Amino acid sequence: MDTRFLPPPRETYQASYDKACREARSLDPARAATLAGVDFAAKGEGAGVATITLFGRRYQVSFPDLTIAEVGVEKKPSLVTQILLLHHLLQADGSPLAGEWVAFRYMPGGRLYEAAFEGRAPRELARVFGQDKEAFVRVARSLDGHVLRFGDASFSFRPLPRLALAVLLWLGDEEMPAAAQILFDAAAGHYLPTEDLTAVGGMLGGLLLRAKG
Repeated sequence: MDTRFLPPPRETYQASYDKACREARSLDPARAATLAGVDFAAKGEGAGVATITLFGRRYQVSFPDLTIAEVGVEKKPSLVTQILLLHHLLQADGSPLAGEWVAFRYMPGGRLYEAAFEGRAPRELARVFGQDKEAFVRVARSLDGHVLRFGDASFSFRPLPRLALAVLLWLGDEEMPAAAQILFDAAAGHYLPTEDLTAVGGMLGGLLLRAKG
């Protein structure tokens, strides 16, 4: 995972992970999986495995022990990824996509994190792709992006089944510098806490940049 655009180092996440585990132990896992729109294989009352696809990679969250593993990968997922998956199951309420794109600041409490969010991935995306629309289109399509009609080029992405993000690009010229923006479906807050959305936006930015090579 490209971590250049994620908020602070791993050590600061341990308390958040521990808290998420405590809260997740009280979940009805089958219901949580249904609300999140992910598969659940029951193995008895309160037990089973939720399979969650995050940016095209499949992870399994086992209940009641809450072990988390990526399918087909021996290495344990990063603490950030584990927190995102647990928070997703805790937060999901089954709301449909709103079909409305909004800036990060309009997420619940988004203004608290706005400066940090806008200063990471969007700035780097503009720097790397601001003079190279063809590269942006190529890498966006390689990540299963769907064409939108904003800016000079734009695509929507589904990092989770019911969570949608969009990346918009404006090319630079002699009068205006290049710019990029990451938007969220207005229902995003129903599936992850706002602070976690900064991480998801950063992950998407990192994937796009890494795909360019």
